[in-house]
Amino acid sequence: MMLIANLQYAWTLFVGPIREAHDWSLAEIQWAFTIFIATETWITPFAGYAVDHLGARLGPRLIIMLGGIGVGLGWVMNAYAETLPMLYCAAGVSGLGAGGIYATCVGNAVKWFPDRRGLAVGLTAAGFGAGAALTVIPIRMLIAARGYADTFLWFGIGQGLILVIIAGVLRGPDHVLIAPAAVARRLNQTKRSFTSGEMLGSRVFWLMYAMFVLNAATGLMATAQLAPIAKDYGIANSPILLGATVLSVALVVDNVLNGLARPFFGWVSDHIGREITMGLAFGLGAFSYLLLAIIGHGPWTFVICAGLIFFTWGEIFSLFPSLCTDTFGPKFAAANASCLYTAKGTAALLVPLANVLQDAAGWETVFIVAGTSNLTVALLAVAVLRPLRRRVLAVEVPQASIAVT
Repeated sequence: MMLIANLQYAWTLFVGPIREAHDWSLAEIQWAFTIFIATETWITPFAGYAVDHLGARLGPRLIIMLGGIGVGLGWVMNAYAETLPMLYCAAGVSGLGAGGIYATCVGNAVKWFPDRRGLAVGLTAAGFGAGAALTVIPIRMLIAARGYADTFLWFGIGQGLILVIIAGVLRGPDHVLIAPAAVARRLNQTKRSFTSGEMLGSRVFWLMYAMFVLNAATGLMATAQLAPIAKDYGIANSPILLGATVLSVALVVDNVLNGLARPFFGWVSDHIGREITMGLAFGLGAFSYLLLAIIGHGPWTFVICAGLIFFTWGEIFSLFPSLCTDTFGPKFAAANASCLYTAKGTAALLVPLANVLQDAAGWETVFIVAGTSNLTVALLAVAVLRPLRRRVLAVEVPQASIAVT
């Protein structure tokens, strides 16, 4: 997961240099980011299905190996992309590779640890959220010294090669693992496993999907636009800490907090429930966007406000997979959680709209819209999703064969 983090969280460092090297607009370049997110998410149901059906040992190893090849090839293609179609194609290839790896790792986490599912998925997803923190500064330094193309080339080769080498390590459990009864009751965990077809026919799934889209869109906007926002505020290259610039410090802090949010809120959700945790986290996220709009123009206030946004966004990648497996069971968890994860790809389609809104009304309006979206999801989690899941479980307990409706 750490080895695929740069594809998303270091992308913002390449946007400016690509724009300077080519006669492309910011919106045209950011479509590559959207394509990466879309392919990375929409391939996951197929990868998850393969992991679930190829067996606990062969499935994870094969998908990780193929994913490593795609990740390396995609970034090498970025290094030689001289046209927008080539840039978009490279984004698609790297997205296919990253999606296979993501689906496999998250699918394994929800299967292995049913009584600590939130924490386990959070720790796994933290690799994707915080992994880029180790390489943000080296990537920026290499771009400055050798250019963005060489950076794409060497990091692509390195990441892809390591993934292929370590592909044989991962494996799934040989049989379905069930949480203790007390844990299952506290977290409203189902007693049976639903196929992806059954899941797609349920109202619960589509409510979770809509919530995921609304929340993921705001975080993806912040991820893709952080460097342009800092530049527009006139603080991107201002020294702030030991010679490091505002943007460099913000990227490190954001990646670390994004990663920490995943196990932290996952752990919290194991104790107080998924929906209550969502209400708390997304409510804080709404407040964080409001703070950025009001006081985020200074160097340190920008770093702090951006960090709070990422800390209250990253947990969706531990809470939603855990919630999905609690609701629809562990046997087909890789495929089911991956179907829900495609909401991230749907949300990516909304990211370019932030540029349109910014051009029309400024970044502050973008942040207010993002905060409103977070608050809406927080209310839906507590007031709608929680009672709906309780009613579904109450129907299922006496008649385990009834599908979720």
